[in-house]
Amino acid sequence: MKGVDRSNIASSFTLIKGAMIDETYAVFASWDFGYSKKENLERLRSENFIGVRTAARLRDFIFVINRRFDPGCRDRALVMLAKNGCPMEEWKPILLWHMTRDEFLLRDFLVNWLFPSFTSGAYRVRPEDLYSHIRSVELRGGKIEHVWSETTLNRVAAALLKMSVDFGLLRGSAVKEFGGYHLPERSFLYIVHAIREHMQNPRRVLASEDWRMFLMSPSDVERELLRLHQFRKVDYQIAGSIVQLALPCASACEYAERMVA
Repeated sequence: MKGVDRSNIASSFTLIKGAMIDETYAVFASWDFGYSKKENLERLRSENFIGVRTAARLRDFIFVINRRFDPGCRDRALVMLAKNGCPMEEWKPILLWHMTRDEFLLRDFLVNWLFPSFTSGAYRVRPEDLYSHIRSVELRGGKIEHVWSETTLNRVAAALLKMSVDFGLLRGSAVKEFGGYHLPERSFLYIVHAIREHMQNPRRVLASEDWRMFLMSPSDVERELLRLHQFRKVDYQIAGSIVQLALPCASACEYAERMVA
C-alpha cells in the first residue's frame, strides 16, 4: 500500500490529524506480521477493534497509518515493541523518531524551529510564531502538494505545537511552554542504535540532527553516553580526535528485542 518515497512531502493533512499515539500503539499491539500491511489495515477497517468513534475518523486514521509507517520493514521494531508491551513513556520517543521519517513538516519544525528556539532561551511559543517558518518550508527541501490557505497555515501551526505537547517536548494547553523534557534511557539507547545503523562514524552519531527532535545538543548526547559508559551499558572512548562507540547490539531491531525480552 506504500510505494514511492514521500519523506520530503510536506503533508498538511496527515499532520493536522495529530500524533494519534494511543491509537497507533493499539493497532501495532494487534499487528499480525503473518499478514501484509494491506491485510492488517483491512482488518482494522472491518473490525474497528480499537473503537474509533466514527467511520470517517477510522478512514482518516487508516490513511495516516498507511502514509506514516512501513510495519513490515523500516518500522518493524516499533511494531514489535508495541506487541510486546513496551511502556508507553519509552515507546513514545521511539514512535516520534519513526514517524518523522515520513512526516517532513514535523521533523523540519522540531529540528529547525523548536530546537533553535529552545537553545535561544525561549519560554513560551504561540502558533503565530511559526508562520514564517512554515511558509518557507520549500527552502528546506519540503514539497507542498497543494497551495495552503491561511486557515490551513493556522491549523498546521496549531497541530505542530499540539504534537509537541503530546510527545512531552512542550507543556500547556492555551499557552505552550518549554518544560523539563528528558529522553528515557532505553529510548535514548534505541535511537543511538538506529542512528548508528546509518552513520558508522561515532562523531556523526553525536552530531546527528535527529537529536534536536528531543531537544538534545551534541554535548547532551555525549554527556549521556559518558554516563552510560560508567554503568557499562555502552563503551564510549575518547582519545584526542579519536572517538570509539561500541553498542550492546548490532541494530536497533536487535536492541528492541532486548528491551522486551
